[in-house]
Amino acid sequence: MLQHQIIAPAGQTLIEDEIRSALFLHLEKQFSGQRVLVLIPDHTRSMPLPFLFRGLTEALRGVRQLDFMVALGTHAPLSEASLNQLVGISAEERRARCAHIGLLNHAWNDPSALVSIGAIEKDEMRQLAGNDWHASLPERVDIRINQAALAYDHILILGPTFPHEVAGFSGGAKYLFPGISGPDMINATHWLGALAGVLKTIGVKDTPVRAMIHAGAQKVRTPITLLAAVVENQALSGLFIGDYRSAWSAAADLSAQRHIRWCDRSYQRVLSCAQPMYDELWTGAKAMYKLEPVVAPGGELIIYAPHLDTVSRVHGKSIYEIGYHTLPYFVQQWDRFKHVPLGVLAHSTHVRGAGNMENGIEKPNIRVTLASKIPAEDCARLNLGYLDPASIHAADWQNREEEGILYVPHAGEILYRRR
Repeated sequence: MLQHQIIAPAGQTLIEDEIRSALFLHLEKQFSGQRVLVLIPDHTRSMPLPFLFRGLTEALRGVRQLDFMVALGTHAPLSEASLNQLVGISAEERRARCAHIGLLNHAWNDPSALVSIGAIEKDEMRQLAGNDWHASLPERVDIRINQAALAYDHILILGPTFPHEVAGFSGGAKYLFPGISGPDMINATHWLGALAGVLKTIGVKDTPVRAMIHAGAQKVRTPITLLAAVVENQALSGLFIGDYRSAWSAAADLSAQRHIRWCDRSYQRVLSCAQPMYDELWTGAKAMYKLEPVVAPGGELIIYAPHLDTVSRVHGKSIYEIGYHTLPYFVQQWDRFKHVPLGVLAHSTHVRGAGNMENGIEKPNIRVTLASKIPAEDCARLNLGYLDPASIHAADWQNREEEGILYVPHAGEILYRRR
């Protein structure tokens, strides 16, 4: 049930006192004497987390134990200094005022940190996948989750909701799967999203992946409350408090209104400027996902990220092994690629975009070019185009939409679609 919602008028954001009052009203006495685990995003998601961290820690002063875990999925763990920075506290505050509060990383690849709570069997997987089912999906998915999820009296999920390339919209129970889950759920959900395709998934509320996420969440016995945020200009324009289904659903509806830009035409060239918070292509590729729908067939999308020098700290070796390719390239040569983690294959197809195979030749719908610190020879190996970022001047790209050129200065969260 949706317990509370506050929504700012279009073009405005919520007042901090309004948000703080909502947190106290619904959280201050609800969890007295309980052990509470709060799941939060890492630095690659926009949200005023330091403000919300302060509000939550004040509202939850009556709990017996309070810990925050970064729902990393397969992202690299944060250092102690980075954890402090994420929630907006100093090292001194961590030792004093916040000494009783745990700041934890999820460890997706540490079997000792995970526990199995069930499985998704072959028949259920077929049902969840529907028309997107493919024999490359695993016949059985072990639903493993960070064992901390079972060690508390209550789980709070605090995170933003945006259009998402794998789940349709981010947020909600996605902070469980893949947020604090084991590799089976991470790989299977991402590959199912790849089979469905970004163009058919992103900005869509009811998707096979969301159904799979909720199927896994049903097996978590710890009670869960969701604080779903909708973020604009680094501030909240909406906050929804309730169970992980209803609060997420309401947040996704508002996200669809605030985070989708409708265009009257397609563009031959798009300069999509990845935000500095994306410090590797694994996340910086959101600059591709959110713009692909408005790139004309045969057109070019440039991921402009002059700060970026890494493909992926965790998965880089596998990505360099296979490069970036369309979905048919992999499924039509499955024996050649079936050893690669499904999550890596999914990322590859998402970055390269839609396309097909003709007489054994890959035919992507658009060209994808990378303008970053990743050198030209690496881009060639990865099957991406290369452009020297120093050759790009923003002024040359602005106000040229009538020419079929689109400039997007803060790409990665707002979805662009054809009207």
